[in-house]
Amino acid sequence: MTEFTYKHRKDNGNTEALKRWGIDSEYGVLTDLLVGPIDHYTWQMGNAASRRSVRLGREFDATVAKRQHQEMLDAYKQAGVNTHLLPADGNLPYQLYARDSSVMTPWGPIVTQMYSPWRRGEWVDVVKTYQKLDIPIYDIITAGSLEGGDFMVLEPGVILCGYSGERTSPQGFNQMKSWIEKEGWEVKGYQFDPYFLHLDVLVAALAEKLVAVCVDAVEPELVQWFKDRNFEIIDISYPQVMELGVNVVALGNDRVMLPADNTELKEKCRAHGLQVIDPDISMITAGGGGVHCMCQPLARKPA
Repeated sequence: MTEFTYKHRKDNGNTEALKRWGIDSEYGVLTDLLVGPIDHYTWQMGNAASRRSVRLGREFDATVAKRQHQEMLDAYKQAGVNTHLLPADGNLPYQLYARDSSVMTPWGPIVTQMYSPWRRGEWVDVVKTYQKLDIPIYDIITAGSLEGGDFMVLEPGVILCGYSGERTSPQGFNQMKSWIEKEGWEVKGYQFDPYFLHLDVLVAALAEKLVAVCVDAVEPELVQWFKDRNFEIIDISYPQVMELGVNVVALGNDRVMLPADNTELKEKCRAHGLQVIDPDISMITAGGGGVHCMCQPLARKPA
């Protein structure tokens, strides 16, 4: 067993991959998942999706949100995924979105640095949880900001990471990139407008060599990059993207979980032979995040 440490990373690379934990793709068979708590979740007006929901006359209902959160947890259980809940902190209303406060690699998690003031305390319970589970931390971002919604272990040997200058800054991206490249992996950076919040609003990995992308909202260079690596692209329309239309968690074995409202992606996934699991989490997505935002994979078996 590898003992817990705040820095498992070796400065010159060749860091030992973890055996029980870690991921080397977004599509391996998901066995363990870190999930954020719903206890203190409320819509925050610093989030564009929340502001839009309020502008359209919607009201937040905590009882409905908690029921939908449990529906999602039950769906993971039925899919054979062990879920590990972060302990709830009443000062952290967006702690639910566990995707952002850390990112998993083959060598352990990177603890990130959050951009928004109301999220900066989220690292505390993340570190405590990794310590409790005996998952050594690869390293901790100290330069600028980096959030997990921008970070994707696309396939073995390749990480795709977006940076808008806000949620993930060039400084945070470059610090992470310098670490990962020393391990012999490629890090593809993609700069985009902060309007889209995170890269996972625009791009999702569904299965091996299969991604969902809003082609109309990304630069042609990124589309070509996927094509050059023989990825098949499922194009998702811009209106659907504004409703978190690519927010999906690949479960492995050609299974995906996505919100029930993601009708366009749901139909296109099924057309590609994927099994779809679609809990209703509409009260949560209205606040700015879906199933992908609420979790961080802890362990995947090779596909």
